[in-house]
Amino acid sequence: MSQDQPRRWIAVVGNPNAGKSTLFNALTGLRQRVGNYPGVTVEKRTGTAYTLHGEAIELVDLPGMYSLSPRSPDEEIARKVLRGESDGIPQPDAILCVVDASNLERNLFLVTQVMELGIPVLVALNMVDVAEARGVRIRPGELSQRMGVKFLPTVATRGKGLVELRAALGQKLSDPGERRWVMPPQLATAVGQIAAAWRDALPAELGAEGRALELLAGGKDGPEGARKLAAAWRERFREQAYDWPAAVVQARYAYLKEMLGQAGVGHGQAHLTWTDRIDALVLNPVAGWGVLAGILTLLFTSIFSIAAYPMEWIDIAFSAAGGWLQGAMPAGLFRDLLVDGVLAGVGGVVIFLPQILILFFFLGLLEDSGYLARAAFLLDRVMHRVGLSGKSFIPLLSSYACAIPGIMATRTVEDPKDRLTTILVAPLMSCSARIPVYTTLIAAAVPAAVMPSWAKAGAMLGLYALGTGTAFVLAWLFRKKMMGGGSPPLILELPPYRRPSLRTVALRMWERAVIFLRRAGTVILALSILLWFLCNFPHTAEDPTERLAQSFAGQIGHALEPVLRPLGFDWRIGIGLVASLAAREVFVSTMSIVYHAGGEEEGLVQAMRSASWPDGSLIYTPLTCLALLVFYVYALQCLSTVAVVRRETGSWKWPAFMMLYMAGLAYAGAWLVQAVGGMLGG
Repeated sequence: MSQDQPRRWIAVVGNPNAGKSTLFNALTGLRQRVGNYPGVTVEKRTGTAYTLHGEAIELVDLPGMYSLSPRSPDEEIARKVLRGESDGIPQPDAILCVVDASNLERNLFLVTQVMELGIPVLVALNMVDVAEARGVRIRPGELSQRMGVKFLPTVATRGKGLVELRAALGQKLSDPGERRWVMPPQLATAVGQIAAAWRDALPAELGAEGRALELLAGGKDGPEGARKLAAAWRERFREQAYDWPAAVVQARYAYLKEMLGQAGVGHGQAHLTWTDRIDALVLNPVAGWGVLAGILTLLFTSIFSIAAYPMEWIDIAFSAAGGWLQGAMPAGLFRDLLVDGVLAGVGGVVIFLPQILILFFFLGLLEDSGYLARAAFLLDRVMHRVGLSGKSFIPLLSSYACAIPGIMATRTVEDPKDRLTTILVAPLMSCSARIPVYTTLIAAAVPAAVMPSWAKAGAMLGLYALGTGTAFVLAWLFRKKMMGGGSPPLILELPPYRRPSLRTVALRMWERAVIFLRRAGTVILALSILLWFLCNFPHTAEDPTERLAQSFAGQIGHALEPVLRPLGFDWRIGIGLVASLAAREVFVSTMSIVYHAGGEEEGLVQAMRSASWPDGSLIYTPLTCLALLVFYVYALQCLSTVAVVRRETGSWKWPAFMMLYMAGLAYAGAWLVQAVGGMLGG
């Protein structure tokens, strides 16, 4: 194919937990691009794959969905891409449907809808190993013949079937042809008339029957004549009390059940699977909570113990770079900028990259193995008590990594009130950007010799529990008292357990590492340079402490100190609080610059421990460190999150409310720590 010839676009669709993203990762590898669809914060993942003949094709990984009848913003975006109505992405030349081979009847429901789009379709029968282990007979040839589209068996986690899949993607795929499921006569008449009106207006239009069904369901896009006919038939069905959507669902499933039986696809002798045995433990009302607590404890212990070694290496590297610059460059403002500004600022954040990667590694393993769905099921009863459904669990869990994708993940929550409530409390789940702040303040509060790794992990777990518990209390307040109504019941598929794909987990870690380092190299670098300037000018004193106090940053800090003094915070902490509005982790780099720590974690901790008030008393007492930790558990120190909430809710009302209530909660929490601690004798 010549370079100037446009590449073919292929959409990858499938039900949640069918292995769609794993197959996408296996086909594209590192040739992926992550962004947002124009005008919305829905994440768009595209990548380049190559056929066996070397042809480059563009794949777009669409959000998981159960049908083309959109019930959430995620499904609406997927439908628009498939219809060619999404800006920035052409209508796909073909569609790759990924189905769970162990649950074909439900997965093929979406395939019957996709086939009605009039676009060539290829079906990947994924997880055939799981299906065979459960006694399911898989016959791709029979399925291909009876449904009119090609079926290929795959095991994405092991790379099985990828060669055949690449070969098929390089070939010309045939159109699905005529609809094969039998539509009830009354509905067939209505759909036929609407489709004919559509074809009369747009003769080249493909998938007119699918468009007719969308108009009948209340869709607004289409020729005026077709829309009027659809409205008339909709009114007629209402008068006749004819539940035509239920009739369509029943007709599709009746066809699939008969077709699968004719194709010889079915279950063998039922037997107890590994999934059944494991679920007996992890879904147990008592043991399941113990398993969940054990997993979380292992996660936070690993963040401190395993990450300590690469953190030390990064610390040594930045220290060596600073020492080399001091020796190689003459003394002056430019050297100070590089050592105390750039290296101290960027190094103070990059050193925490291993901890963040460990967090994403564990989340990737839990998601790929199928455990996250079990955790959502286990927590559904708790979620209902606070007025949310179990579907809110995944967005809230994602917020532990970052509130932004967590808020974006609320698009899968169908109830608007549930979705808004989840958005409002998602930033209270301690994100990975808080890890540098937590670890630094925990280290400053108690020496490492006194506090072993398991105790640090316990303290970290306590901070996460504080944010999570508060989020649940506020969710109950917002949902039950402010918005009213109850939450819908949880309907959730529990996928079979499967071996996680280390390749997929590694790709996700790579994506997040690139995003983190890009932020360190852009936003944090720029802020570090700005903060160095604010901390060093006007250059009115030679003594570093006096110069900082008289600088622009010092003036800002002193202006805030009367407000922060009841919390035990001085003007230098005030500088860090203001700077961390850009991103929470900037607090650490700001403190590195303020205390001239040179980006070394140990140097920063020692500087904080020795910092004192004018009367000689220490600032960073264990009580003040605890108050500052509570402040960061609650405060919305992230303007990016504010921007995402604005785009997701379509109004400044809710981001403003979020900032105000979280700021008030942070101030009150820190003040309460100091007050109670003072009454108990400090």
